[in-house]
Amino acid sequence: MDSRRFPFVDSAAGALLDADGRITRWTPQAERLLALRADQVCGRPVRELLADPATWPALLAERAADAWSGRAAVRSGRGEELRVVFQVLPLADGGTGTVAADGGAGAGAGAGAGTPPAGGEASQYFVLAAPAGLVAQWRQDQAFTQELFLQDRVGLAVFDARLRLIRTNTHLLPYSGLPADLQGHRLGDFLQPEDAKAVERHLREVLETGRPMVLSEELVRTIEDPGAGAVMAVSAFRLQSPDGHAIGVTALFTDVTELHRSGERLAVLHRATAAVGASLSVAGTAEDLAAVLAPGMADLAVVEVAEAVFTGEEPVPDQDGRLPLRRAAVAAGTAHARATAAAWAAAAGPPGARPAPVLVDAGGPPTATESPAAMTAPLRARGAMLGRVTVRRDPHRPPYGPADLDLLGEIAARAALAVDNARRYTRERRAAVGLQRNLLPPSQTETAAVSTSSVYLPADTATGIGGDWFDVIPLSSARVALVTGDVVGHGLEASATMGRLRTAVRTLADLDLEPDELLVHLDDLVSRLLVDTGEPEGAGTGTDGGAGPGTDDGPGGLGEDRGAGPDGPWADVWDDTLGPAGHRATAHGATCVYAVYDPVSRRCAVASAGHPPPAVAAPDGTVEYVPVQPGPPLGVGGLPFEVAEVEVAPGSVLALFTDGLIRGYDGDLDVGMAELRRRLARPGVTGVPLPELGRSLVADRPAHRLADDVTLLLARTREVPPEATAVWPVDPDPAAVGLVRERATERLRAWGLEELVFTTELVLSELVTNAIRYAGGPVEVRLVRAERLTCEVSDPSATQPRMRRAHLTDEGGRGLYLVAQLTNRWGSRYTRHGKTIWAEQELP
Repeated sequence: MDSRRFPFVDSAAGALLDADGRITRWTPQAERLLALRADQVCGRPVRELLADPATWPALLAERAADAWSGRAAVRSGRGEELRVVFQVLPLADGGTGTVAADGGAGAGAGAGAGTPPAGGEASQYFVLAAPAGLVAQWRQDQAFTQELFLQDRVGLAVFDARLRLIRTNTHLLPYSGLPADLQGHRLGDFLQPEDAKAVERHLREVLETGRPMVLSEELVRTIEDPGAGAVMAVSAFRLQSPDGHAIGVTALFTDVTELHRSGERLAVLHRATAAVGASLSVAGTAEDLAAVLAPGMADLAVVEVAEAVFTGEEPVPDQDGRLPLRRAAVAAGTAHARATAAAWAAAAGPPGARPAPVLVDAGGPPTATESPAAMTAPLRARGAMLGRVTVRRDPHRPPYGPADLDLLGEIAARAALAVDNARRYTRERRAAVGLQRNLLPPSQTETAAVSTSSVYLPADTATGIGGDWFDVIPLSSARVALVTGDVVGHGLEASATMGRLRTAVRTLADLDLEPDELLVHLDDLVSRLLVDTGEPEGAGTGTDGGAGPGTDDGPGGLGEDRGAGPDGPWADVWDDTLGPAGHRATAHGATCVYAVYDPVSRRCAVASAGHPPPAVAAPDGTVEYVPVQPGPPLGVGGLPFEVAEVEVAPGSVLALFTDGLIRGYDGDLDVGMAELRRRLARPGVTGVPLPELGRSLVADRPAHRLADDVTLLLARTREVPPEATAVWPVDPDPAAVGLVRERATERLRAWGLEELVFTTELVLSELVTNAIRYAGGPVEVRLVRAERLTCEVSDPSATQPRMRRAHLTDEGGRGLYLVAQLTNRWGSRYTRHGKTIWAEQELP
């Protein structure tokens, strides 16, 4: 016997006494307990072992008619006083006798040690003694084990090595379907097979490894009643024999079903709160809520929202208290629920269909509907009824309880606030989008140079719409300017800044500036805006947004080795000037690309301020990006811009876009540009109507997944044929004016424009005369017939003409006034060799 595991057996001392109370036998355990050998005690009266012999009469007074026990203090061979619990067992031999008070034999009723059993006299006594503390511990263990099997709060089971039940308390599992007598049964005899296997797997692991298991939660369902079952927290430890072999397992089963369900309800509440707060879209919020409720607390979840909420308006019931609702989201977690949802959809029409008006429930708390397996809660926020949410469970699921009703009410209250926030955001966003669209030009335009179509997708973000813009600006001599830009940030402030910049670009374009010069003036304007708003110039530089002027890889130090196509390091260029996710480090900065296309020369000049380059899709199927070197974003200030010129074949498609279009492809600019090139290179793209082409290029970009606004401007180029233009050099001699009139008249008659001969002769006479008088030679005249007739006179002077009011006594000064009165529009532009004065007339 292993004395380390059973110290009570090892410490129990035994002695055999004769009828006179003398020790005749002494066990080895007694020798160890009292440190006295057998030869030291045998033959001695037992009373001599007491620490105080005077207590002997008191011990005798406690004796009984048969076996009796008591407590005593004895003296060990080490001189220690030990308190022991003893028991005396008389060994009857048919005689009578007592233990004398002095430790010897006595007869009758003298001071004997005890009274023999009835019917006989004891000739010997067996005394068993153990330390008092050890006996108390043993008694406590016995009481603990007994009470453990009697209590009904925790299920207790003892299994043998084959996991058969040996002993259980009456409340092993608080669940119906258990046999009356569980002894000898296995768990699989009365539990569902998968549940029994799960519990037995844990018990077998404890039996094999000896490692205790603590509070492992398992679902327990009986074969007789396979409903929702109970969630039990199972703890187990191994039982071993004295020799160390495993003989079984003791397991404790605690019903934590309600605690588990409370945790599940709390988790559903947390998930629902996080889900409905992640979107500012009414439909998205409804979908997120339904996805959490099924299967979180239902097999089928339906969210209905008032029609007015989708447009941002506050829903108002009619005079009968009815409110039209739209089925915004349906989520099904089981096959039965999906079949129910399909039946509903067939009855109510396609998703988004408007059902018949429903009566608004003026009550506050959620109430069960139709059956215990369904509940409905109103979506109510700030005193307004916004909709309702309905949850259902399949018939085999347990019914809803009061805690489920409270949970649905709390979720509905939080979801209603999210829906109302989405409604208010929708209202503000619609106003902002309307403002931005009003600030933008028409989506389609037609000019002599190009036909255009645009696509604008605002990002559905928490900060509102962005500052993307585009423009198509007719210029002199049938040319056209194409512009796209992107203002930092979102919201009304970005839209207002976009409106300023678009107006500024149109004003500067009216001056017929070169693209790089126009961007310099625009950059200066943005820098002044930064100063007016308290931002220092150059705020777009620094560690947040890229390097500043003078660095090798910042916007001011772009080297000549920068690539110009999707295979080049465009991402490196823009990452130097753009912040994370396309937001520039400049607080009020912007990017812009400005392109001028001339249908006469069929050349396109492009300058970029930190903006992606335009793509050119030629009729032969090739697609190239304009090799323009991007300058710094607008607002950096003090840095030049470069111009790239390319020849564009008639019928080509120019694509100008913001970075939101190409950042949608995994955030990699080069990958996005390569994808755009691939789409534009599809066969027949240049012949597809531009609106259709634009929709196909942005078809995979839903608004709620956009990181930034997407703006796309497509322009199909046209040409002015050589026979529609006429150019003549003019000698710097006043007599040459007559020859100019003759040639112009001849060309106009060849074009069938006899009605414009007189006006054109007069306009050219005034312009050529002024050029010869004030600029000298050489002078050149050009006529261009496109949508309008344009008359141009170029000279080497850099002095801009100015129209003034002539007095009655003035001999000159009326030439430009006459030109302005006779033509629809006139102006002048600087060229590399001087200036050009032009005037336009409408064709008959």
